Amino acid sequence: MAGTIQNRDGFLNQIANQLRRPRISSPVERPKWKFSPQYEVLKNASQDELLEVLKEQCTKIHTQLYVTDSKELATTLNDVVSSYGGGPIVTWKDERFVQWGLDSLMSDEWPSQNIDVYKWDHNKGDENIGKAEKAAIGITISEITLAESGTVVLFSDKNKGRTVSFLPTTYIALVPKSTLVPRMTQAAQKMRDIHAENGQVASCINFITGPSNSADIELNLVVGVHGPVKATYIVINDL
Repeated sequence: MAGTIQNRDGFLNQIANQLRRPRISSPVERPKWKFSPQYEVLKNASQDELLEVLKEQCTKIHTQLYVTDSKELATTLNDVVSSYGGGPIVTWKDERFVQWGLDSLMSDEWPSQNIDVYKWDHNKGDENIGKAEKAAIGITISEITLAESGTVVLFSDKNKGRTVSFLPTTYIALVPKSTLVPRMTQAAQKMRDIHAENGQVASCINFITGPSNSADIELNLVVGVHGPVKATYIVINDL
């Protein structure tokens, strides 16, 4: 339900008076820049070329990357889970898992490995966070993927809790190849397009670039300091 803004005009008029200038009531005209280099980087790159850029970047951000298709996705995902030593696993409740043939893996127990799988359930409140804290692996889906920086973009909603990506020890992002864009410029445009089409976009959007890391202390890079220690991207050829 939309809220009601109280005393907006009086509040804005007071700010204008404090600034000693008239209140601006007309829309601000967008400036026309002579140069816009942010649109030129990887401007004409194909999805295959963007994938190669992503592969190279993943070597720099300590992230494993696998490329597969929907037929082999279950096998690839199972291999990655095994390489991480198994679960428990926490993931989203997302219909795309069924579309990609992962419904058997995303059941309450991972086949053949006796691994517990928990799907985010907004009806269970804080229990979701507790499950994410105890999980060894978190699995989510990237909505937009920035090739230049190796960044996956996650849209949270009631069935897609944000803690799935940062509380477990390790993290797996499923990346549809169709989501690849050059950089933040195109990601922002996609989000504007989504808002224009649907009238809204996720209220919580997370940009994740590999495992957590920090170089705050003496500029020494420490990987896995405040979140997942390891990360893997699985690119799904959906084109």
